[in-house]
Amino acid sequence: MANSNSYTNPSDELRHQLLRQALERDERLDDYDNIIALLNPPPEINQYAKPGSLKNKKIGIIGAGLTGLAAAYELRKLGADITIYEASMNRIGGRVYTIYFDKTNHFFGETGAMRIPVSHETTWHYINLFGLATESLTSLQSNNILYAHGIRLRRERSGKNIEEQLYPLYNLTEKERNTPWPVLSDYASSSMLKSLTPALRTEILKILPEYSKQYADITRLSTREVYEQLGLSQEAINLISAVEPFNSALLSVSHDEAMNSEYTLDFLNTYRIQGGMINLPNAFYQSLTNKNPPELVSSDEPLGNVTFLFGSPVNKIEQTLSLDQITLYYNNPANEQHSDTYDYVICTTPFSTLREIDITPSLSNQKTQAIKELNYCDAQKTLFLCKERFWEKDDESGRMNGGISFTDLPIQSIVYPPDHIHCMNTDDCSYHEPGVLVASYNLGQDSIRLSNQDSNRRYELIKREVEQVHGLSDHYLDDQVVLHKTVHWSTEYWARGAFACSNPGQKINFLHAMIQPEYNNHLYFAGEHASTKQGWMQGALYSGKFTANVLAKQLS
Repeated sequence: MANSNSYTNPSDELRHQLLRQALERDERLDDYDNIIALLNPPPEINQYAKPGSLKNKKIGIIGAGLTGLAAAYELRKLGADITIYEASMNRIGGRVYTIYFDKTNHFFGETGAMRIPVSHETTWHYINLFGLATESLTSLQSNNILYAHGIRLRRERSGKNIEEQLYPLYNLTEKERNTPWPVLSDYASSSMLKSLTPALRTEILKILPEYSKQYADITRLSTREVYEQLGLSQEAINLISAVEPFNSALLSVSHDEAMNSEYTLDFLNTYRIQGGMINLPNAFYQSLTNKNPPELVSSDEPLGNVTFLFGSPVNKIEQTLSLDQITLYYNNPANEQHSDTYDYVICTTPFSTLREIDITPSLSNQKTQAIKELNYCDAQKTLFLCKERFWEKDDESGRMNGGISFTDLPIQSIVYPPDHIHCMNTDDCSYHEPGVLVASYNLGQDSIRLSNQDSNRRYELIKREVEQVHGLSDHYLDDQVVLHKTVHWSTEYWARGAFACSNPGQKINFLHAMIQPEYNNHLYFAGEHASTKQGWMQGALYSGKFTANVLAKQLS
């Protein structure tokens, strides 16, 4: 399915070319080989154990998010009988959450994961394995809106409009006033990254018992502290926060989070799965419930069986007296208590919800502390199904096709659907066609404040702020929005947070301990939180495949 067209289904060669070009522009081409190597999927599980080596062994997996699905997919190759416990009654995928507004699934939006960077090799490994179609999210025009201080600008690469219209509103130092916006922004975001040698930068994507002093010292700093160490004035920090609201929302977390995304250029050259990101979890499900999935080359040993138990939250993990098995206690959909015993268990539950599960005997002290302390970022997304695409209309409030607008208002950002970006026939892509708008995607305190109010008031507030950003007349959207849906990840019962985002020092204190097996190598922990790509499908998928390999290694 892959081809040389950069819009749909890019080949590996084209993805790598896009990454090389972006790194070359950033004067970091030396990072290319390291990034590819570190984000590549872990080796095939059959390198560590032979097919059939887990025959008649029972494995319990807690969670049917991408991590649990990937771990089951790999361990099935060794013949294990696997049971996946999913707390939700009718959903898989975890924080991959596509909302469909019509029966044909034509109009949809993403309330969870919505981007696949070209550098995320493990994600592309599974996309290609299942033959899923992808399309670019990169708009041909760089003209989305920046609305800050009540001023509406069009975003453009030179940053001249920011310098002319926003700089005068801040009491910047003379040096800051005379620094072009792209240079000032790059200085803030990239200085710490570029202070490391290419060899030291690799530690960003590694889980190690100890890190170099130079890298470790940076992870102990928040982004705000980094800005201050770089000599940026508080007014410059305020300007950056207004222009880059996601940055503002994460000022207090470890600067390693921002440095990680900058290292692998996660927000350049991104793609989505056609028809919805949920198609990736669905592809896993179809494979795992098929005795002879077409993408798996058959061997002499049969694949293991996989059973899904939906609506079955695990509430206790207990090591048996024999010390070589683990019992899982759970409630079935009728809220009746049940238990099953397994030879191995992989727990992919977010630490935000694992905190309330009874684990007997206690885990290692450092892992226990990580479960208590690991920081999770909040996020909220609200989708609008609109009668027509006012953002594509040829007037001052529109002329946008795909991309994202930013604002210093509580909604923080507006994300536009990419399905008209590369229309071959403009008659097929009229702005009169309905479209799904991410009317608000925000992080941090704004997501809490916007979400924790009456749903009708929140809906009205978001409509008014979208109108304000676009310069639409008051109540214009009242007749435009047909349906809407909000997902606030901290109040999603089985998530209680959007994604792990480490506070200063948490990576070096906890991450290595988080992935260590417990109970004599019978209990394993995995998930995006237990990876170097927290908050991305890459982290979840890599962790699942990696953990399956760790389990397989101990069989030899």
